Amino acid sequence: MNASEIERLIKDAMPDAQVTIEDLRGDGDHYAAYVVSEAFRGKTRVQQHQMVYQALQGRMGGQLHALALQTTVPA
Repeated sequence: MNASEIERLIKDAMPDAQVTIEDLRGDGDHYAAYVVSEAFRGKTRVQQHQMVYQALQGRMGGQLHALALQTTVPA
């Protein structure tokens, strides 16, 4: 799975999201994602992360082995 596919899936689920993806090892399997979205407002960190995992449509643990995730609302 490549970084652009991860970004597309997240933006499909949260159109306002600002998404930054970093390939941590250069292997296309270990990524860091920083996601900023108004959709996170009022949600706990766990709920925010669950929203991102739902956006990935079950690819976590399969096509995507590891994702270090940071989420926040716009400033």
